[in-house]
Amino acid sequence: MRNFTLTALLMISFLSISFAQQEKGIIGYDNWLDNWTEFQPSKVNYEEPNQILSGRIDSDTKLTKRNTYLLVGDVFVTNNATLTIEPGTVILGDFETKGSLIISKGSKLIAEGKQTDPIIFTSNRSVKKPGDWGGVFVLGDAPLNTYGNESSLNYGLKPSSFMDIVYGGENPESNSGIIKYVRIEFAGNRTREHGNLSGLTLAGVGSDTTIYNVMVGYCGGSSFNVLGGNLILVKMVSYRSHQNDYNFNYGAQCNILNSIAIRSPYVSSSDGSRALYLKSYDIKEDADPSKAYTNVNAENLSLVNVSSNLASDIEVGLVQEAIYIGNDVTFVSDRSVISGFNPAVVLDENIKMTDASLRKIEFVRTYFNNCNGNIFREGYTNNDDLESWYGSRAFNNVYSKAPDTETFIASNHKKYPDFRLRINRIIASNDYYDEDEDDN
Repeated sequence: MRNFTLTALLMISFLSISFAQQEKGIIGYDNWLDNWTEFQPSKVNYEEPNQILSGRIDSDTKLTKRNTYLLVGDVFVTNNATLTIEPGTVILGDFETKGSLIISKGSKLIAEGKQTDPIIFTSNRSVKKPGDWGGVFVLGDAPLNTYGNESSLNYGLKPSSFMDIVYGGENPESNSGIIKYVRIEFAGNRTREHGNLSGLTLAGVGSDTTIYNVMVGYCGGSSFNVLGGNLILVKMVSYRSHQNDYNFNYGAQCNILNSIAIRSPYVSSSDGSRALYLKSYDIKEDADPSKAYTNVNAENLSLVNVSSNLASDIEVGLVQEAIYIGNDVTFVSDRSVISGFNPAVVLDENIKMTDASLRKIEFVRTYFNNCNGNIFREGYTNNDDLESWYGSRAFNNVYSKAPDTETFIASNHKKYPDFRLRINRIIASNDYYDEDEDDN
């Protein structure tokens, strides 16, 4: 009996340790990428539009699933109005006018799709390409770190009133609505003076806004652009963005949980685009030192560069670092996976190599796989000090050189990929970020 008990205890201990090792990267008992996502959006056809959205929406309005909508030009939701979109509704961004949807400060977007019936924003072209249309912009009144309480979204949008593009304020808990089970495809058109737009821009958006299960695919610019605000992002998906997957700037205070960026060296721009790009300001003199700098907490994040020949792609300059961290940024990566980059992380050259500075940038229980180097300082080729710091047992990081087929459950499946981590046939399955059961 004693031997049986000892064996049982050893087995439980082994399973506990093994399970704990798997709780890295995106997690879930089931593959939560199923049903609502689309990894081959160019092959999906939608009905011709029978309704047009244009100009200003200044009273409460509802879009219904039975209609297909054409988003023409810059459409502003203003005057504290609420735009509600039914599950399953399709909105086609117009290629000719580069349609965009802008939720102005004080207004709300209630886009609450379902796992089996997501809301879709996509291109109206028969042959869809990244940058076909503009994107979705949500402007709130949560704080920024710029001087004054407000800023403006000068991205080449054409409002009838300047106040339609103003964002920022003093309410970190402000509510700009719900964005849940939503896909945004082929957005990010290029503007002459401001470059490419992002698929989803969240400017000064507060913490009472619900943002769960949002996929941005094949964006001509960056997938997600977070400017200031105070946000919790859960189960975000960025797929084959031409530029950065996730931008954070202007004092953004953000928790990003159980989310993924899937990059391709043959699609993503090679001119410095990353999975995560974190800054506190564009120009330091423009930032108010009395206000909070950018602070991002990333838990169970998977950053994956999918390559058929990683060594060759790195050699010809198609692969960049996964994460770029600017000066005066606080960043924590916990239980995340970074796979297939060159290198994994680059720190801004102005970040001082002191205990105080490095304690603001933590990589804890992070799985570094198949990266050409781990953590470097910009402009420096010797990273011995950083390797020693982050290689300490206190951080409990893991380093591996395994191909995607051995690292993830089904990373090469074209329609239903599964990027949950798999080691020794044990799957990451602690789904403590799941939303309401009735959505499944």
